[in-house]
Amino acid sequence: MKRLPANGLAFLANTIDENFTVSFITYIEFLGYKNLTEASGLFIKLAKVVQINKMVIDACIKLRKTQRIKLPDSIIAATAIVHNYTLISNNESDFINIQGLNLLNLHGL
Repeated sequence: MKRLPANGLAFLANTIDENFTVSFITYIEFLGYKNLTEASGLFIKLAKVVQINKMVIDACIKLRKTQRIKLPDSIIAATAIVHNYTLISNNESDFINIQGLNLLNLHGL
């Protein structure tokens, strides 16, 4: 995993406390990472996990029809759009062209 630059870490420290939200897909991907550190695992387990619902499914279908995007990424993006969350990712290329998505790359701060 890439380490966040100081500005990205400062943003997290000022924004995320023990109450933050992730998509169930993000939770699975994060904890399924084979080189996950114990500290990172403990951190993500503090998150509220958003489950999929019909609104997210419908938004995901729309994204899949209009964008070249993998299914897990479309679920993550649709979850953020439906719930009006900001998606924090250093993988901007998969999400950059999605209208209505608030995207933030902490590596670029």
